[in-house]
Amino acid sequence: MTHVVAQPCFGCKYTDCVVVCPVECFYEGEKMLYIHPDECIDCEACVPECPVEAIFHEDSVPDEWKDFTALNAELAPTCEVITEKKDALCDE
Repeated sequence: MTHVVAQPCFGCKYTDCVVVCPVECFYEGEKMLYIHPDECIDCEACVPECPVEAIFHEDSVPDEWKDFTALNAELAPTCEVITEKKDALCDE
């Protein structure tokens, strides 16, 4: 099982979540972050760290954002791993 970064991250790209990830499964795209499904250990440490509530367990992704499950799986392997906090694209 894995977690998924969904629509609320788009254009925000807060990185609070990457700092607590014990397996470094977050990847940085141009406009949002992605979770690599083969690397996520389903620990949920990232979920409460996201200020825009963009991270969901794959079984709990809201219907309107279900496509983000496949998007994370497709794009994470094409992006750079991110392990340190960076400035967000927007302000809270």
